Amino acid sequence: MPKLIRLYITHVAIGFVLSAVLVGLLLWFNIANLWHLVSTSDVGLLAVFLLWLFNGLVFAGVQFGIAVMNMAEDDDDEPRGGMKIGLVPEPALVRVEAQSRKTYRARNLQ
Repeated sequence: MPKLIRLYITHVAIGFVLSAVLVGLLLWFNIANLWHLVSTSDVGLLAVFLLWLFNGLVFAGVQFGIAVMNMAEDDDDEPRGGMKIGLVPEPALVRVEAQSRKTYRARNLQ
């Protein structure tokens, strides 16, 4: 199996495990009376499954994104700019001809 696919599957699994932990904690601590809603409803298991699934999709995407961004190589050897001595920004003069309101209106109405 290619390394990238193994990396993807591993981090997606980690994301879904984190989602299961989150949903378990939500039910355990009865946040927003969620345990009561799930246990007394006839579609409570479906609600828990969907909560786990959609949180898992988000967590898996974030987990994989973090893993890919951490794969970047450090380029400490190359200069990164900085300390540009002697460059002082100066305002540029721009000349604009002033128009009277009558002239401005006449040009825009045509």
